[in-house]
Amino acid sequence: MELFFSPMACSLASRIVLYEVGADARFTQVDGKAKRTLDGRDYWQINAMGQVPALRTLEGWLLTENAAVLQYLAEAWPQAGLLPAEADARARVRQWLAFIATELHKAVFVPLLDSKASADVKAYSMARAALRLGVLEAHLQRHEHLEGSYGIADIYLAVVLNWAPYAGVNLADWPAVKAFHRRIGQRDAVARALREEFALYQEEQRLRAA
Repeated sequence: MELFFSPMACSLASRIVLYEVGADARFTQVDGKAKRTLDGRDYWQINAMGQVPALRTLEGWLLTENAAVLQYLAEAWPQAGLLPAEADARARVRQWLAFIATELHKAVFVPLLDSKASADVKAYSMARAALRLGVLEAHLQRHEHLEGSYGIADIYLAVVLNWAPYAGVNLADWPAVKAFHRRIGQRDAVARALREEFALYQEEQRLRAA
């Protein structure tokens, strides 16, 4: 398998899952601005959307979209228990994946982190954050994980929450969400992936500034 990623982007979730399941994979870094891999390939020719993650699967075909990649990996290694076996629980995991992708990732954090977004757009997105994080707060006050035990939805959420301080979102306003983020970040696979990708991110920023 080959995972196309950009440091500290949402593709970090796929790296974490690969570490959790113990899968053997090649990690290919993509310059998100130049849309080229570090080994010189035109990333537009790999993924027409130019986004990460993209996964060259065990079968050799390319899979894109974060939620799809996470589910593929969890289903390929069911013994890791990152996706419930029961149909109703799986449906709720998919609900959470959709919530994270649309209500948090795209609706809140993408505009807040976009240097080209206007002040009005950022203010609108920040106002939307309260309802969405409030929904998470109410759930995580009662549950340790989003659905059942630790799984792919928790991983995706933890990765998105990494962006909060850079987006001006103070997780202290949602203590259960903040505690969840800290708890997930203490897992060995999560801490390893964060450490590795943050170092790559720092190097990427250094090269751009040079």
